[in-house]
Amino acid sequence: MYTIGEVSKLFGLPVSTLRYYDREGLFPGLERSSGIRRFTERELEALRVIECLKRSGLEIRDIRRFMDWCAEGSSTYRQRLELFEAQKRAVEAELERLGRVLDMLDFKCWYYGEAIKDGGEERLTGLQPGDMPEGIRAAYLRAHGL
Repeated sequence: MYTIGEVSKLFGLPVSTLRYYDREGLFPGLERSSGIRRFTERELEALRVIECLKRSGLEIRDIRRFMDWCAEGSSTYRQRLELFEAQKRAVEAELERLGRVLDMLDFKCWYYGEAIKDGGEERLTGLQPGDMPEGIRAAYLRAHGL
């Protein structure tokens, strides 16, 4: 059993967030002893899933719906699977977008490093992708959607 303070430290979450999750019904079986919340491994695992879903962009009301499905049992497996598949697609799309952002940053770091070496941008302004080093060329093309 863990206290709310211990769980707060384990997950790096404010105690107020854990209380909020509890008020929102995300820990339906949470035990209390003399009014003090006692978290078990079951709640810790639920919190891992909650934080995963939250980081994937799901809102608390949708996470609560997922927790309700869990309480309903095996008849909701299909809905739970569909929820996770949708969130997986959303995260994959975000990773793709961030990959293009990283490619642009890589290209610009190279570009300005070369400008510093050259003492200006003259050589670089007319540069075509074929004139760039292979890794930089690939980053440039991905960043520009080419």
